[in-house]
Parts: sequence; C-alpha cells; structure tokens
Amino acid sequence: MLKGIFRTKNLDDILAALGDKTHSLKRSLGPLNVTLLGIGAIIGAGIFATVGTAAAGDALRPGAGPSLMLSFGITAVVCAFTALCYAEMAAMVPISGSAYTYSYATLGELVAWIIGWDLILEYAIGNVAVAISWANYFRSFLGSLGIDIPQWLSTDFRTARKIPGLIESAPHIFGIPIVFNLLALGIVALITIVLVWGIKESAEFNAVMVGIKILVLLFFIGVALYFVSPSTMVKNWHPFQPTGWNGTLAGAAVVFFAYIGFDAVSTVAEETKNPSRDLPIGIIASLIICTIFYVIVAAVFTGLIPYPELVTRLSTEQAEPLTMALDHVAPSAKWASGIVAFGSVVAHTAVLLVFQLGQPRIFFSIARDGLLPPVFAKVHPKFKTPHVTTILTGVVVGTFAAVMSIDEMVDLTNIGTLFAFVLVCVGITILRYKDPNRHRPFKVPFGAWLLPMMGAVSFLFLMYYLPPTSWWRFIAWLMLGLSIYLSYGYARSELGRRHGRFPLTTPGLKVAGLGLLLVAIGLFAIPHDAGIGDLFGKMASGMAEGKRTIFSFVCIVVGLVMGIGGSIVGTRQQSADEKQS
Repeated sequence: MLKGIFRTKNLDDILAALGDKTHSLKRSLGPLNVTLLGIGAIIGAGIFATVGTAAAGDALRPGAGPSLMLSFGITAVVCAFTALCYAEMAAMVPISGSAYTYSYATLGELVAWIIGWDLILEYAIGNVAVAISWANYFRSFLGSLGIDIPQWLSTDFRTARKIPGLIESAPHIFGIPIVFNLLALGIVALITIVLVWGIKESAEFNAVMVGIKILVLLFFIGVALYFVSPSTMVKNWHPFQPTGWNGTLAGAAVVFFAYIGFDAVSTVAEETKNPSRDLPIGIIASLIICTIFYVIVAAVFTGLIPYPELVTRLSTEQAEPLTMALDHVAPSAKWASGIVAFGSVVAHTAVLLVFQLGQPRIFFSIARDGLLPPVFAKVHPKFKTPHVTTILTGVVVGTFAAVMSIDEMVDLTNIGTLFAFVLVCVGITILRYKDPNRHRPFKVPFGAWLLPMMGAVSFLFLMYYLPPTSWWRFIAWLMLGLSIYLSYGYARSELGRRHGRFPLTTPGLKVAGLGLLLVAIGLFAIPHDAGIGDLFGKMASGMAEGKRTIFSFVCIVVGLVMGIGGSIVGTRQQSADEKQS
C-alpha cells in the first residue's frame, strides 16, 4: 500500500493557507454578490433547454408531463440536503477548493485527489457543453435579427457530417474542410478575459446578467398568461402524471442538470468578505430562489401545450422549448420568442462565467497542496486572481468546445457532480465525530446523520439510474486521474513530504501511471452501448467495431497488469528511498 494516501489534512493546516500572502486572493464579495453568483450558475441551460425533454420524454425515458413542476420540487429537496452540507463545510473551511478541500479534511489525500479531478467533469467538461449550447442559441438569436452565421463557423466536424451539404460547402485548405465552432471558442475567450481582470468585476458582470435573465423569465410568464388563460392552463395539466411516477422521477433526474451550480458558490470562499455568514446565505438563498422560478416556469410551460401535442412536436423539432411554447400559442408574436431567445443566451453566458470562475480555483487549491505543478497556484500581482489556471481553463474549454459535439455531455457532467455531492454529505458526518469541538458558524440541522445520509443515499440512487455510457466514461476519467496522481502528485504532495514521503516519482510508479493511462484509453474506446456478452460477440465478428473492442480489451488488461505491478514495485522503491534519505 502506498504510504499515507488516506492521510487527512488537519483543518488548521488548511486554514493556515489563508495567511500565505503570495497565494492569497482578494476579498471583495458580500452576501448579495454570492447569492447572485449562485443564481448565475443555476439558472441557465437547465431551465431554458432541458424542460422539453423532461416534460415530453424521449426514446430512453418517459416524460413527466405537467408533473414536471413536481419533478423540480423533488430535485430541489434532494439538492437541499447537499446545499446544507456545503453551507456547513464552506462556513467552517472558507477555502477555494470546494469539495476537494472538504474531502482532504475528512476522507484523505487519495479521495481528495479523485474528487478534485472529478470536479473537472462538473466545471470544465460541463462548460464545454454549455459553450456549445450557447453557440447554437446565439446563432438562432442572430438569425431572428436577419444576421446569418455560416454553419461551418458554428458547428463541430462530427455534427457537420450529419448535415447534408455542409462539408462540401465549407472552405477547404489542401482538400481539408474547415469546420469548427468559432462562436463557442469566442464566448469562452471573452469570459476568460473578464475573469482574469478581477473577481469584483466578474461578480458585477454576473449580477447584470442575472437581472436580465430573471426579467426574461418573468416576461415569459407574463406573455404566456396574456395569451393563455389560467383556466386553460389548468385543463392542460390533466392528466397530471401521464406516465405515472416513472415519468415524474425520470423528469427529476433530467432536471438535476438545471440545479448544478449552487455548489460553485463555495469556490469563491477566499474572495468573500465574511465567508462564515455569506456562503451559507448565498448557497441556500440561490437554491430557494431558483426553485421558485423553476416550479412556476414548469407550471406555465406545461399549461401552454397539451402533453400529447408536446410529445409530437418535440419528436420532430429541435427547437428551444420555451420559445417553441410561445410560438405555439402566439405564432404571430415573433418578437416575444426573440426576447426569450435573448434571455437564453444571457443565461448561458452567466453559467459560463461562474463555472469558468470555479474550475481555476479548484486547480489553484490542488496546486497549493503540491498535487499539481506550483505554476497552477500563481496569483496575478495586480488583479489578485489565479490567472494561470484561469487562462489554462479557458484554452482547454474553448478548444474542446470548438471541435466537440454536445452528445452525452450532460450525463457525464451529472455523474461527476453527483459523486462529489455524495462525498460532501459523507464528509459532514465524519467530521462531526472526528473534530466535534471545531467552531461551526452554520450546522446542518437534525444532527450528524439524518440529512447528510439522506442526501448521500438520494444521489447514489440518481447515479444508479444514469445510463451505462456515463459509468464507462466516468470510470475511464477516474483512471486517467489516478494515472496523473501516481506519476506526479503522490511524490510531490506537501502533506506527504511533511510526513517523510520521498519527493521523487520512482520508476515503478511511473510504470503504474502509464498502465492506468492505458486502462483509461481502453475504457474510453470500448463500445459503451454493449453488454459484456455483446462485446465478446463483437470481437468474434471481425468487423471494425470488433477490432476496436479487441484493442480496448488489450489496453485494459495490459494496463491493469502494469498498474498493479508498478504500484507494488513502486511502493518498495519508495520505502527504500525513504530509508536512505
């Protein structure tokens, strides 16, 4: 067993990092700023884009119908368990690392690294999906104004191959078609510049966008009530659960994506004036405010279109659901749909801002602990922002958004976020017993077990019902993270070195890291839609997919052998080096 991989970091040592002036951030946010950041992160693609799928369903899941408003309520209650846990942790440990830092204090270094790596799925990978979605809606919004953006400048190559004539009509260089999503790349670049500029400026920019999108949601509600009477809406709410509880619960799982973001508030803990007071206010208030908006919008949306017609329309249209609903009841009022489309663009922009703000601060905290290179912990001398990780995050997210499709990004983001939530809930219970005398400005009510464990069980339940594709890719992502930890982080951990760990990566651990990298490649490459029996059948077929399956299995088997063998040898080499030193 590698030495000290489950050693926890003392909370006093974690808080001591706040006294390091060379790696400190500027405190300039109050409770209103923090609450608005939470609203900015939550209200976005979820309410403007996922309500259609949640209400009508698709080929893989039943629709909630009018019970969508109940679906939002169920998801809000489940998220509230974790919101309370985040509030206690954030008030007690006002550090930028969010769930990464909390796991380091409760579950140990290895789990902390896993959750820090996992949070990239929520923030960076999630933002790739949001940036692509933003580009789609922005192009549609400009189209409503008579401005046409060529599709080859707003589409990834994989999607472009499905659009007849697009590849042929795109410009070519040396016979290679030029197809990429310039709009997605451009918005990420703009957001990155704002975030490097300063946290106060970023918060003010977010506040303006939050105000706009709340006004647009109120506008949608008002226009809907103008064209459709409340009595007609009530008629359209019957049957309330057209597919029973299965549809309601499936809708709750879909709209979970609409709630992702309240935890991003904890990443600005070091930039909050009074974190023990402001962070709990921001986390809980933003969740309550957004839930109220969500339930009302769901009620209005499902009241505009009868459920059977909604299913029919969404099966043949790829329209934005809220604008589609307005077009249905008021086809002549294109101006109203245009305003809602503009609100969707603004909402996406706010989510991009807050998530692009959160990811660099996760990297910042991990690097400060030695698990990533020290350059990741640099702070801009003038703006007092983590500019290196902010720019790096912008480059990675922008590049991927320019060339990738949005397929299955939501499910991958959901499973990463759910895993983080489980660990935060468990961490609350552990820390209550491990450090009972610690001052807690805010405490989860009803003791150390009831609400935290209800939260953990609820999120494990939601994870269980995610599609197999998400699990394959999630495990592959974790293997990739463990590869980096063994190759770099284990030997350079500040906590490990303080307890006598040898500060250089041994050859055995390098082999183990390479092995886990092979495992990750195999898991990413393997056909994710097939069962174990189907995979063996594919290998025997001799077809292209069979060869891909064989390649994947070889990578996984060889990688596991290298990973296990390298870890054993590396542990012995590490012990020998520590004795000699």
